[in-house]
Amino acid sequence: MSVIAIAHRAGNSLAGLHAANALGVDVIECDVHHHRGRLEVRHLKTAGPLPFLWDRWELVPASAPRLGLQELLAADRHGTTFMLDLKGRGTEVGAAVARLFHDGGHRRPVVVCGRSWADVEALAALDHVRPVLSARRPRELAALGDRLARGAFHGVSVHRSLLDAAVVERLRRHVDVVMTWPVNDVASLDGLTRIGVNGIISDEPGVLAEILRRRG
Repeated sequence: MSVIAIAHRAGNSLAGLHAANALGVDVIECDVHHHRGRLEVRHLKTAGPLPFLWDRWELVPASAPRLGLQELLAADRHGTTFMLDLKGRGTEVGAAVARLFHDGGHRRPVVVCGRSWADVEALAALDHVRPVLSARRPRELAALGDRLARGAFHGVSVHRSLLDAAVVERLRRHVDVVMTWPVNDVASLDGLTRIGVNGIISDEPGVLAEILRRRG
C-alpha cells in the first residue's frame, strides 16, 4: 500500500479545505465537536461559561463564526475523503454524526477516528465509514491490541512518540493502515515510513507534497 498523505486540520476551515485539495492530498482531517446540538469543525476548545475558544497560545471570542460539519461537507467539490477526528467522550459525537449522514444522505467514503473508541464504534457499522482507533498515551496504546482483536477496523492513528518498528509490526497484524502524527519534516517522514508507517498526518504542505512526489 502506498503511503497516505493526510492534511492535518485542513478541514477546519474552507480555505484549508481548498488548499489541501489543490495540493492533491489523499485525506483531509478535521476536528469534530458536538456543541449545543450542532456539529462544529474546529481545533479550538470551549471554556465552559467563559466567552472564548482557546488552544495553548490562541484565544478567539466565542461569538466568532464557527464552521459546521454539514457546511464543510456541502462545500466539497472534489470528492474529498475526509477524516473526522471525533472530540469528546462517550458516544454523543458519533451518534450526532450518524444522524447527519442519515439526514443529509452523505454516502461517500469517510474515515472516522478518535480517542473515544466507543464513538468510533458507533459509526463503524455504516458501509461508507472506515473506522480508525486513535492512541495518544501509553495506556491507550497498551489497550489497543486487545480492542483491535475484538473488532474489524480500517486502521489506527498513534502519536509518533509511541511508535517503533516492533509496535508498528504488531499493529499491522490487525489493520491495513498505521497512521501517525505530527510529521512535519522530511527526516521524520523517512524514519517513520522505514519502520512501516503508511499514513502520514502532517501540517506541512511540503511534507505532503513530498509523499505525493515519491509516488511518481
